Amino acid sequence: MAKYLIQGSYTASGSKGLLKEGGSGRKKAVERAVKGLGGKVEAIYWTFGDHDTVLIVDLPDNTAATALSLAVASAGAVRISTTPLITQQEVDAACKQSVKYRPPG
Repeated sequence: MAKYLIQGSYTASGSKGLLKEGGSGRKKAVERAVKGLGGKVEAIYWTFGDHDTVLIVDLPDNTAATALSLAVASAGAVRISTTPLITQQEVDAACKQSVKYRPPG
């Protein structure tokens, strides 16, 4: 499974929905959606600042992450940004790969 950081910002209608059902209601809805894609919610938090909510989720692959992103975006209640999270082992493997690259100039 791949891990993703999802950052969300509620629209006005999304904020109204959150006020109506609370954090517990949103958590259940998010867990149901992620589980339906074969994944799991590792953490969900609400925040101050540029984003209203932050999640860490496990999903089978980028296709599942894209499906979740499209479903959320099409609903119009929250704008999300999804970032793949790379493990230390993946970084170590990347560091061992040889890349033939020449900078500009």
